[in-house]
Amino acid sequence: MRYCVRHSSTESEKRQQNNLFGKSYKDIAQIIDSMGVSSFRSKQLYEWMYTKGTTMFQDMGNIPKDLKQRLGEKYVIDYGRVLDNQLSEDETRKMLIQFDNDPRASVETVFIPTTYRGTLCVSSQVGCSLSCTFCHTGTQKLYRNLTPAEIAGQYMVAAWIAGDYPQKENQMRKVSNIVFMGQGEPLYNFRNVSAAIELLTDPKGIGLAPWRITISTSGVAPLIPRIASELRVGLAVSLHSADNDLRSEIMPINKTYPLPMLMQSCAEFVKLASPKNRRITFEYVMLDGVNDSDLDAKRLARLIKGLPAHVNLIPFNPWPGSAYKSSSPERVEEFCKTVEGLGIYASVRQPRGDDILAACGQLKSDYDKDSAEPYAAA
Repeated sequence: MRYCVRHSSTESEKRQQNNLFGKSYKDIAQIIDSMGVSSFRSKQLYEWMYTKGTTMFQDMGNIPKDLKQRLGEKYVIDYGRVLDNQLSEDETRKMLIQFDNDPRASVETVFIPTTYRGTLCVSSQVGCSLSCTFCHTGTQKLYRNLTPAEIAGQYMVAAWIAGDYPQKENQMRKVSNIVFMGQGEPLYNFRNVSAAIELLTDPKGIGLAPWRITISTSGVAPLIPRIASELRVGLAVSLHSADNDLRSEIMPINKTYPLPMLMQSCAEFVKLASPKNRRITFEYVMLDGVNDSDLDAKRLARLIKGLPAHVNLIPFNPWPGSAYKSSSPERVEEFCKTVEGLGIYASVRQPRGDDILAACGQLKSDYDKDSAEPYAAA
């Protein structure tokens, strides 16, 4: 399976071809209409692209030969180019995907299979503007937003590799859930993330249930209610401290949207969300001697009390140049017990993919550093 479609055409012709992947059903219908073709062909084309995952026009059996040729002259179906694809001993898979043949436009996507689900962690931006002091991606400057095609393309690449395509009758999806927890702040790319979610959840196409998708935000408070009212997906909040001053220190976004504003937005989300999406996951990275005291645990429980919530405690994954160490396993366990003892459901995230640089941003940095010419054109 070639995830990046290349047609036998000149370089100037390639530059004139547009990516058809990422277009909505309405967009496809308009394209078919502009070509003077019967409208039912738009439904067929849309199904080939999104339901069947076909990337080559010549493989679309019920599309007329002349229409295939005309489409191939103007368009490609391109998910992105897989630069690196690593499989961990624990079956976690990490991919580095490049877009637009641009040396700077590559992002990480991680697939984490478990017994009952397969979760794909996708990126929404190339780099990040937030500069959270504990996050490796924060060392990579924001380059640009990803397009709807580039966001949904991460899913298609992973689904093909996992064996979800070509689809078989009564086949259970291996890539069953999506979390926007990769590179970038999804709510700073709200329009494109919204369009990608529409593609991913369209029952005429890919057809994922909205409750199987979660957006993780560092706290862009004004947009959090819209995750429930417009996107109808789940919410995770990168919290990491329940102390306003400390959170401002380790997460500069808190200076713009301080904790009281963030928590009010979370309460609004709960009011607007469907029953399946109402519970909020609060992510909390455990930093030794920084945010892991008993007092920190009590502040955390007090802050989110009254909300349908789950605290996900994350042992810090050290990276070169980081000023932090992870809390000891014993401290993490005590912290978890304190939070749960105050009536809040909490769990400790088990490390995955340690042998393949699965922490966010590490594979991209390693690839950029070690490859003299990492982005040679195909």
